Amino acid sequence: MWSATRSRRTEADPEQVREAAAAMLKKRRFRTHVVGDAVAAEKGYLREAGNLIFHVSLILILVAFAVGQLFKSEGGKLVVQGDGFSNTLTQYDDFKSGSLFKTDDLAPFSFTLDRFDATYERSGPNRGTAREFVAHVTYSEGADGKPQKKAVEVNKPLVVDGSKVYLLAHGYAPSVTVKDGRGKVVFHGAVPLLPIDNNISSSGAIKVYDGYTDAKGKWDQLGFAAFFVPTYGGKGNGTMFSQFPALDFPVLNVGAYHGSLGVNSGLPQNVYQLDTDKMKPFKDDQGKVLKKTLLPGETLDLPEGAGSITFDKDIKQWASFQISQQPGNDLALTGSVLAIAGLAGSLFIQRRRVWVRAVTGKDGVTVVEMAGLGRSESAKLPEELADLAVTLIPEAPTAPDPAPEPAKDQVAEPAEAEGAEK
Repeated sequence: MWSATRSRRTEADPEQVREAAAAMLKKRRFRTHVVGDAVAAEKGYLREAGNLIFHVSLILILVAFAVGQLFKSEGGKLVVQGDGFSNTLTQYDDFKSGSLFKTDDLAPFSFTLDRFDATYERSGPNRGTAREFVAHVTYSEGADGKPQKKAVEVNKPLVVDGSKVYLLAHGYAPSVTVKDGRGKVVFHGAVPLLPIDNNISSSGAIKVYDGYTDAKGKWDQLGFAAFFVPTYGGKGNGTMFSQFPALDFPVLNVGAYHGSLGVNSGLPQNVYQLDTDKMKPFKDDQGKVLKKTLLPGETLDLPEGAGSITFDKDIKQWASFQISQQPGNDLALTGSVLAIAGLAGSLFIQRRRVWVRAVTGKDGVTVVEMAGLGRSESAKLPEELADLAVTLIPEAPTAPDPAPEPAKDQVAEPAEAEGAEK
């Protein structure tokens, strides 16, 4: 609590003073009413409203969080340049959702990755750091939506019908062509490989499930352990890892296997790893696993006419996206804004009361007494009360102070009579 008082004398009538004080306080947005010989006024009710809004908004945020957790959906998808994605459950690489989510709640949209642009620092301490990281996509809403272009960047997602598509990562998908022993193409396409360092040295597996027959016409499956570097340091430098993330000197190292890939076991397997438990390696002249580092356009021939694999010159890029749907985000944002507004109101708005009392003194002059009471400590209350007193002067001019009364024990001595006897 914080209080302040003021007192003065005026030549105006008490009723005139009270009317002027009430009008002045109403002009300053005080709630006023007359009680006896005084005017009572109060201001700052919004402080209590701000306090109420703050606590209600906290409940709103909790409700929004609960709604978001119950109805949310989130999944990831790796898309190779030229390929697309349709927002259906089977299209996701991984997916998780809230307990009340239904597949019908997925927003109907699709997009195609047209190209991916990435540039990197070429020199200095930040060499290899990405300067540009943009996925250019063409998307459409619904089954018959009009195709639209969009550049998706980090922290700048594609927003479609309440769903947000975030750009997470990128890598390379070298194209290869695999032929069987008769020269028939049994596999041709871009194979995404996963980066293992900042220079996008990438590893993965190339798998040929169907259509392959060896030189004797026997059905078989092929698997290649693949290692790709976008910028090869060259032979003799002691490392196979990439020296830079851009496609300056790309090479592909493959190791060849044949046998069962394990897809008929019914057990899930990682498409980026090659399980060689039920496979046999092709051997080179030294009896080791047949491996070769290929430049774009070069071919590795399998022994005994078993076929070949060619590293095509077309090297595509891939981008991974996170598709997120959080139905409670707007509600949480509203609650947060209201909480900040309510907290600001409860902290900065001051609730205070003012009284103006006008009565007739003993000498017939009106005595005006002003008092203020603040609900919180504030040095501005005395200043505001003084300002109110100054504003009231034109309507109630200050009266002169009364002459001081003589003391009761002082008695005037009689003057000597002129011509008195000495």
